[in-house]
Amino acid sequence: MLIAVRVDRVTLDAHTNRFVVILKDDVNNRWLPIVVGNTEAQAIALQLENVSPPRPLTHDLIKNLLESIEAKISRVVVNDLRENTYYALINLKLNGTDSEIDARPSDAIALALRMHAPIFISQDVMDKASVTEKESEGTSGSEITTSGPLNNLEKLEVDMEKAITDERYEDAARLRDEIKEMKKKS
Repeated sequence: MLIAVRVDRVTLDAHTNRFVVILKDDVNNRWLPIVVGNTEAQAIALQLENVSPPRPLTHDLIKNLLESIEAKISRVVVNDLRENTYYALINLKLNGTDSEIDARPSDAIALALRMHAPIFISQDVMDKASVTEKESEGTSGSEITTSGPLNNLEKLEVDMEKAITDERYEDAARLRDEIKEMKKKS
């Protein structure tokens, strides 16, 4: 199953000094943070803000080439996550033929935005790596009132909520994984 998402924003994770693209599933209130390179972050951010550079960037060039041969991107799918690396496919239509092209998610997203193509995430990837509002519900410091020190799970949940608030999505994803692992063991 595929989940439709939109690019919510591109942000700098101040803790790791790396750029992160936030893909948002509005139906289930969850988001998928994907670390991207500086160039790709710039290409995505420029498109989100409708800024046209004076000369075409690489993704603009690819868009122009595809349009010149009347090819269409029907969709982009972030379809796999292996060893902390995301994978994506670009579905391309050309002369009535459908093709799937392997791509880095950052490049696929930058192209999808330029070609007005929908972006999807596989259910498997969403289950492995998304951060949900439900996971962080009830974990704000003001809502946790215990007389003694927080247990390990509560501390991780508070830390995850703080990471989300501070837009440190890579840390939030790592904490989410620790929480899931701890819940499995108990």
